[in-house]
Amino acid sequence: MAVETFFLAMIISLIIVIVMMLFRVFKGPSIYDRLNGLGVIGVDAILLLVLIGFYNKREAMFVDISLAYAILGFISMVVLAKYIGEKGDTDA
Repeated sequence: MAVETFFLAMIISLIIVIVMMLFRVFKGPSIYDRLNGLGVIGVDAILLLVLIGFYNKREAMFVDISLAYAILGFISMVVLAKYIGEKGDTDA
């Protein structure tokens, strides 16, 4: 019973962090702050998927989904960094 409560508390805290990072993504002073916010949201989403898997006692399925999400997030961050590197920073 205590383990489920711990997982539920961690899930709620990660949702709060994701909401705070969404504010950084939309109102960031520079493009680098926005990219950093997207990276944090991606990592927190992966952790959230794993915690939901442990909470529902279906770890294997959610770990596979989170690995696929991590690969997709890595590729998208590389593409965004390459695009911004070629375009140049106009916000800073």
